[in-house]
Amino acid sequence: MAGGIGSRFWPFSTHTKPKQFLDILGTGRSLIQLTFDRLSKICPQDQIFIVTNDDYQSLIREQLPEIPENNILFEPVRRNTAPCVAYGCYKIHDKNPNANILVAPSDHLIMNESDYLAVIKKAFKASSENDILITLGITPTRPDTGYGYIQATDETLGSESRLLKVKTFTEKPDKALAEVFYESGDFSWNSGMFIWSSKSIVKSFETNMLNIHELFKEGFGSYSTEKERDFINEIYAQCVNISVDYAILEKADNVFVLPCDIGWTDLGTWGSLFNRVDKDEKDNAIVGKSVKVYNSSNNMISNPTDKLMVIDGLDNFIVVNTEDALLVCKKDDEQKIKQFVTDLNSTKKYKKYI
Repeated sequence: MAGGIGSRFWPFSTHTKPKQFLDILGTGRSLIQLTFDRLSKICPQDQIFIVTNDDYQSLIREQLPEIPENNILFEPVRRNTAPCVAYGCYKIHDKNPNANILVAPSDHLIMNESDYLAVIKKAFKASSENDILITLGITPTRPDTGYGYIQATDETLGSESRLLKVKTFTEKPDKALAEVFYESGDFSWNSGMFIWSSKSIVKSFETNMLNIHELFKEGFGSYSTEKERDFINEIYAQCVNISVDYAILEKADNVFVLPCDIGWTDLGTWGSLFNRVDKDEKDNAIVGKSVKVYNSSNNMISNPTDKLMVIDGLDNFIVVNTEDALLVCKKDDEQKIKQFVTDLNSTKKYKKYI
């Protein structure tokens, strides 16, 4: 899934080049390229599909020339993750009704890659043998309000003790509730990575989200042909705007969570990046070379430009400098960044900056 705009990573991430296409970590590879590199180790490259927005066609082709043209799926309008997932899964099901599918966002960071690949292989085996939907659960390290939470029961999938039946999903709780979840030890973060067979997910859409199922099933026989693009352009605007979590996972009675420790971060916010990059002796996380810091601590500082930044006397701030914009924001208020972007977008003279 590569169609998001990454507004919480503004001003580095913009509508014209969102975060999945950026080298946020300074490795020389963008987040989507790192995801492709990782998935290529468990899946042939010609079986990797990308669902993105029409606006990013040139970026995909530039950054991932290895992907077959027919494997790039373009959404004509944004309709959240349920239609996005349906498009990819129904196309794959039409191609191979016995397929196993991993749904993965393009902008996640996985530090323990070998453990991750082992977890995916375990999940593939379970999904190929059972009519189940699997989500990867991450052990929380803090009461974060930016993630969804999963509560599991004690029920396991047969002899596979690590796969636990899901009891509840809670999407992005407030601070007080997140602290309760964290302190209880009964919850996992919802990683947004899912594993299932194409049969199971099509069946689940038919049972739990008939509107979307009725639209995409009409494409069987047309996917991967010259008719696909016109068909998708015709039906997409009719899709309800809803996440796959709300549409499927919170309704289905065959959802299991596979808890894992894979060094995961969804890199959804500057704070999540701060928690994953190296710090200096004052606990400043600095990405970029042209930065000089004095009497400052606990800051997230990003400077992808050659412009020199000199920072003095700041504590617990996010400071992001680009060629076009500068953001200075308290780390505790980072959830406001998305609202900043909305406000800027509503003012004509500022739209060009987002």
